Amino acid sequence: MNSLTNKLVNQETMLQRYQQVRKQSIQICQTLKTEDYVVQPVAFVSPPKWNLAHTTWFFEEFLLKNYQTDYPIYSPDYAYFFNSYYNTVGERVNRVDRGNMTRPSTDEVLAYRDYVDLQVASLLESDIALPSQAWEVLELGLQHEQQHQELMLSDIKYILGHNPLLPALINQGTENTQSPNALQPLLYREIPEGLYPIGFQGEGFCFDNEKSAHQVYLLPFRIANRLISNAEYLDFMEDGGYSQFKFWLSDGWEWVQQNQVKSPLYWFEKDGEWYHYSLRGGQKLDPLAPVTHISFYEAEAYARWAGKRLASEFEWETACRILNPVFPKQANFLESGCLCPQAYNGSHDQMLGDTWEWTYSAYIPYPKYKTAPGALGEYNGKFMINQMVLKGGSCATPRSHIRISYRNFFYPSERWQFTGIRLAEYL
Repeated sequence: MNSLTNKLVNQETMLQRYQQVRKQSIQICQTLKTEDYVVQPVAFVSPPKWNLAHTTWFFEEFLLKNYQTDYPIYSPDYAYFFNSYYNTVGERVNRVDRGNMTRPSTDEVLAYRDYVDLQVASLLESDIALPSQAWEVLELGLQHEQQHQELMLSDIKYILGHNPLLPALINQGTENTQSPNALQPLLYREIPEGLYPIGFQGEGFCFDNEKSAHQVYLLPFRIANRLISNAEYLDFMEDGGYSQFKFWLSDGWEWVQQNQVKSPLYWFEKDGEWYHYSLRGGQKLDPLAPVTHISFYEAEAYARWAGKRLASEFEWETACRILNPVFPKQANFLESGCLCPQAYNGSHDQMLGDTWEWTYSAYIPYPKYKTAPGALGEYNGKFMINQMVLKGGSCATPRSHIRISYRNFFYPSERWQFTGIRLAEYL
């Protein structure tokens, strides 16, 4: 195959992928009402309309403006409206004010998406020989949009889950039909001590925070074969888990007291039974499903109560490479359409999909980490402080977006993402 044919194949393949990823964002929002697009109940939640516009601005700002000759900017105001945190690019609306932007309207944002999509298609279908940096930016933009697809689902769940009507985003009937009838035993897999590779290796895309690959020495340890269930977490609650300081880190205990936390996010008790809000609306709590929407503080307190601990990100990554060298077909990601964690059925070790798993590792740079020059250097590096690493992806993560080396990160008090618990212990 000659170089020209290779170029055409790459352009066609990337355009198809671009269109598929962009379509997925719209599909996530297809059942929303117009009013749902604008709501921002708390500072850390962004309105769906803002997410749709911000991901579009990313392609306009970093791809089209730099690599399409005489690109006509859609609106000079949109960079101010929809820039997230890129100081290099310029000023922006404060995050807490994103919900105040009733204008531009949702229809105008969708028109903006259509405009940029046509411009990207024109660029990829042209005879222009794009430099390698342009393809890298395009790939980063697609990965960035997939990140925002999960963020958007988490934001929508927070918006609808705090609506008194508890409206559903998706219809009933898409649950896993292979759900077990009883809780499967909690077993522990042994991982021997030794030197293990950590970080991204090989070909393909990764974020800069997954570099550079290096080796770490691990003591022998054991890691659980599945996530902790709602039923097991209820045992912690009923044993006074939220009322006994001995289970909590000092910061965690202060967080519990200040916020009067007594259960995971979205749980509520009614007539002596526990319910929760899912993207199918208010439902009785499934005792077999993995507990989710918990903070690092809660995960660590549960582990301490259970006489175990959370794995480090190095232990988790090593265990996953050993136990899940191939992504299980049954893993529950965004594409399953379930959008809620599923009960463990023994088909795989549940390390990929269902819930992001808190690790006991601070989000810090790997050895030889280098911040990229320019605005895109702000993507990861400047957030490497006061946050904890999560691994594995969730039921809202696009399957093609996740890797074993992927490093998600959140502040220890945050729990609006699909976050859960896996236990570990030393041998």
